[in-house]
Amino acid sequence: MTIDAIVNDLNGKFGSKMLDVNKKSPTRAYIDIYPKDVSEIVKYMFKDAGFRFITASAVDDFDALEILYHFSHDSSGITVSFRALLKDKHDPHIDTITNITRSAWWIEREMHELFGIEFDGNSDLRPLLLPDDWPKGVYPLRKDFISPKRDSRKA
Repeated sequence: MTIDAIVNDLNGKFGSKMLDVNKKSPTRAYIDIYPKDVSEIVKYMFKDAGFRFITASAVDDFDALEILYHFSHDSSGITVSFRALLKDKHDPHIDTITNITRSAWWIEREMHELFGIEFDGNSDLRPLLLPDDWPKGVYPLRKDFISPKRDSRKA
């Protein structure tokens, strides 16, 4: 299996849903996709293409929030990441992938708490990392984050 073979396979199945492909090396590719297509593509990678879900990561790109879904094909050493851009930073929504792989449960909770991303269909987005008295609607990994005043006696 090669990165070109994987990209060709994905292009054959999801060509109109792939916005851009960037092959960074012989074992690494980044593919931009529409947020509405995440579930379908993740399901294919995890259930049909033989890839393992590594993790997901979020980035505040000033004008939008982006989520990168990282997959590994362990026997070939190939890693493919899918990037979905959430353009509405005031109300960012995307479908959960926890119905495809439960391993996404923790990272979706983390991205919800630290970036404010709503994962539609995830029934457990309770806080995971921040203190219990953390103000609602304040997301510490966003570029516009301003540290809230907190009672230092509670620290």
